Amino acid sequence: MRNLMGLGKWAFAGLLAASLVACGGSETAEETTKVEQKVEAKPIEWKMVTTWPKNFPGLGTGAEALAKNITAMSDGRLTVKVYAAGELVPPLEVFDAVSRGTAEMGHSTAYYWKGKAPAVQFFSSVPFGMTAQEFNAWLEYGDGLTLWEEVYAPFNIIPMAAGNSGAQMGGWFNKEINSVDDFKGLKMRMPGLGGEVMKKVGAVMVNLPGSEIFTALQTGTIDATEWVGPYNDLAFGLYKAAKYYYYPGWQEPGSAIEALVNKDAYNALPADLQNIVRAAAQQANLGMLNEFTARNNAALETLVNDHNVILKKFPKDLLEALKVASDETLKDVAANDPMSQKVYDSFKSFLNSVTAWHDISERAFINARAND
Repeated sequence: MRNLMGLGKWAFAGLLAASLVACGGSETAEETTKVEQKVEAKPIEWKMVTTWPKNFPGLGTGAEALAKNITAMSDGRLTVKVYAAGELVPPLEVFDAVSRGTAEMGHSTAYYWKGKAPAVQFFSSVPFGMTAQEFNAWLEYGDGLTLWEEVYAPFNIIPMAAGNSGAQMGGWFNKEINSVDDFKGLKMRMPGLGGEVMKKVGAVMVNLPGSEIFTALQTGTIDATEWVGPYNDLAFGLYKAAKYYYYPGWQEPGSAIEALVNKDAYNALPADLQNIVRAAAQQANLGMLNEFTARNNAALETLVNDHNVILKKFPKDLLEALKVASDETLKDVAANDPMSQKVYDSFKSFLNSVTAWHDISERAFINARAND
């Protein structure tokens, strides 16, 4: 046995197979050959298309990290190559590319696909809705993930949470905003349900991918925009095109980033690789939120102190008016689509439950800490 231990693994496998054949163990020898073939199997190669510019902080790098983790965790058996926005498909065609199987994976956020199914918007961010922590709890311990999968099933896509920005900023404006009337006729980039709320109060919504925002704001094609928060907004240089930077981000209290996976490609994987894809997405989901939490304040200080950005809070009465408009908008979206109603009912019920708890836990603690 000591001599056998000194042989390479393929030499040992060959000796084992030969000895089994000599002993009449033909079935066992055949199984051994299959094992050898499995070990020698070519790596499975996937493509991931994204909505983000290449290596863009937080979002683009989050896609790269997810791909690298899948490749590493599978020991190279499943490799994922990332294609940034426009490299393989345009940024707002990620959903279709994954649905068709042009790419096995996508990395984006759900509200871009509201034209496919209105209910998808609830799985990105809901105005005055759940924080990142609450949303993740709804997915895992409510029926959020089951509903998300149900919404995407007709499109041959499996969704997975793969990141979160946390609470965002209210946006960049080229003028002060003092009342709801200041939104009337304002051309603004704000996707998803937040954009529907803004339309209700008189703003004109313009849907643009991230890569086009700066030029549109600088040239006056739009008067205002929201993107993410200080970490990403600094990287985009939005401070060069507008100076008024408002908070809080009522429209996106915790925006989920999704991994879209082609269902046929996923089902073709062995069970262990399927589990690796899910585990890597779960790791990416937490990792991105941690990164935004760690980086945002330093970026905000740079914007204010180095670039003279005017940081302002939305007036209380304006936020109250937006909350009323938001409640009306959500009810309207739900009433016009049975699947949206189903998702909205679940979302609202879970939100009410966790809000009751957070009022005496997270909120109470943060308020107490602020008084120290």
